Amino acid sequence: MREYLRFLVRCFRLSFVGDWRYYTWMLVLTCIALLGLNAYCKQLVSGLATTGMTDQVSWGLYIANFTYLVGMAAAAVMLVIPAYVYRNEDLHEVVIFGELLAVAVIIMCLLFVTVDLGSPERFIHLFLRFNFPLSMLTWDVIVLNGYLLINLHITGYLIYSAYRKREPNKRLFLVPFVLVAIVWAISIHTVTAFLYSGLGGRPFWNHAIIAPRFIASAFAAGPAFIVLTLQVIGRFTTHHVPVNALRLLRQVIIVAMTINVFLLISEMFTEFYTGADHLLSTHYLYFGLGEHRALVPWIWSAVGINTTALVLLYLPQRNRGLWLLNTACVMLIVGIWIEKGMGLIVPAFIPTPLGEVVEYLPTLNEVLVGLGIWAFGLLLYTIMVRITVPVLKGDLTVDTLHPTEVARMATA
Repeated sequence: MREYLRFLVRCFRLSFVGDWRYYTWMLVLTCIALLGLNAYCKQLVSGLATTGMTDQVSWGLYIANFTYLVGMAAAAVMLVIPAYVYRNEDLHEVVIFGELLAVAVIIMCLLFVTVDLGSPERFIHLFLRFNFPLSMLTWDVIVLNGYLLINLHITGYLIYSAYRKREPNKRLFLVPFVLVAIVWAISIHTVTAFLYSGLGGRPFWNHAIIAPRFIASAFAAGPAFIVLTLQVIGRFTTHHVPVNALRLLRQVIIVAMTINVFLLISEMFTEFYTGADHLLSTHYLYFGLGEHRALVPWIWSAVGINTTALVLLYLPQRNRGLWLLNTACVMLIVGIWIEKGMGLIVPAFIPTPLGEVVEYLPTLNEVLVGLGIWAFGLLLYTIMVRITVPVLKGDLTVDTLHPTEVARMATA
């Protein structure tokens, strides 16, 4: 226990050590997070009236980000499967960064749910009235918190084993949790999809295809973010990132995004060709309803961005380095956020069951709260990566006894 506490203290000190680029990045994220905290304090005082949500559109930017980030967290399993199930040695170290991303993202998800509640103390109702197993919201609480604990255990155990220069005990401590994490990763997104599709009063979500679309889009956006993260680590540290890992992630993104596009086309055919009675929400999203067209440019931009990104991924990249891959990954992160966030949540409330068309537009205070949570999540992820890289390289181990060694790891 003494050695473990010493390890935590050394990691804490290391998180404050870096070059000017590290300090600048952390300062920017801290300032944005503090602006978001200030905006949330205003929301606590004045209530959800500071947001653009109304009685007609009761879910907005917060739940849109929550939905998107749940997929990012689930996508970490796409590194776990080849690394431990198929024993791909190139991904054994890389998988830690995916698990760290899952930890940071799940914390962000919980924060977005918290700020979406006008009064955070209402969380107590989830425990006083734990309507299990009938309530999908109860299932969502269980799978989100369970996935957070599982990933905390896996990453903590792997990093501490590397710190002690010991091979992790895969049979007793690692593999069982990895197998559970695989099932749990799929479940967190499936349960979230069921939470929406089970609401009978919102026909826009009443599709059996919504769960597989959730998973397909998640397995495209999540690995895209990990691809960019690995290259940043390789660019600004001396940690080697296996090229095979990037190639494997590119293949995963291609397959997942192709399936996502196919499912979208199937859904659009069913909606528009049959001319169903509940087409109004979909029509509002893609073409608008009369003068109400707030989301039309956004969704068509997302369709164009995602299509272009998929084409770039299919192009051969032998002589182009990673430029096409990086461009496609950035486009997918943005495009899927629009499609899976605002393009999925808001249209379900327009028009209302009474036929009212009330459009939703986030307020500045609402945007600041969202940016603050994103900044805080990136801050957590940066700190965790900053600690992990020196441990994996062997610069921070149990043998480096003198505390001042931490200060000499300026850019590890």
